[in-house]
Amino acid sequence: MLYPYVSVDCVLLGIDNERLCVLLTERKNAGIGITEYKLPGSLIYETEDLEEAAYRVLNETTGFKRIPLKQFRSFGSPSRTANKEDVQWLENDSQMKVGRIVTVGYLALCKVRKTKPDRVYGLSKWTPVTQLPRLPFDHKDIITEATKEIRAWIEIEPSIVFDYLPDKFTALQLRRTYEIIYNKELDVRNFHKKMNSLGYIIPTHETEINVPHRSARFYRFDKVKYNKLHSKLNKA
Repeated sequence: MLYPYVSVDCVLLGIDNERLCVLLTERKNAGIGITEYKLPGSLIYETEDLEEAAYRVLNETTGFKRIPLKQFRSFGSPSRTANKEDVQWLENDSQMKVGRIVTVGYLALCKVRKTKPDRVYGLSKWTPVTQLPRLPFDHKDIITEATKEIRAWIEIEPSIVFDYLPDKFTALQLRRTYEIIYNKELDVRNFHKKMNSLGYIIPTHETEINVPHRSARFYRFDKVKYNKLHSKLNKA
């Protein structure tokens, strides 16, 4: 049985067409004939904990279970349910009377190509965070806080960027990923200098092929060296 006072919302961020995007799922308004969108989310069941609920939503939305999710903030303003249309939609969808709801936000950096938009949660789409449509409740505020949180998370745990990148990547791919996430240009020379100073970004002997420009070298992320470095830092 669903618990009508607590929910989880998942902010799945990814890069599509050189823009930071968020995955939104379809919210159909019965009888109105229009389609709106929302964050993937759900009221929790009385028998599940918050993390179980978040991973259930993740699986229903994308079909995947092992994308690392980070609980980043709770949202409990009384104004979350001020819009009667939003409340009516949720009551129709859950078949429950809904009052004040506290939602717990979960965050992940996802590969856009890995999502499956035809899961049971309905159609979903990647939308630039700067071009959000009308969203219910406080979902826009949740997305704003999530973009701040992903930057702070990367500062502490940069390995999540390499989980997002392909196994072999160029310096340009890495730099553009950072620029898109942080929404700012980075000095190319300084970025290369910093990248080369890190012991866990390893140059390979491979270069790009069949490209209309000078072939760039591929690099790889050495997780063993990364973990050793972080272990030493934690013991300092």
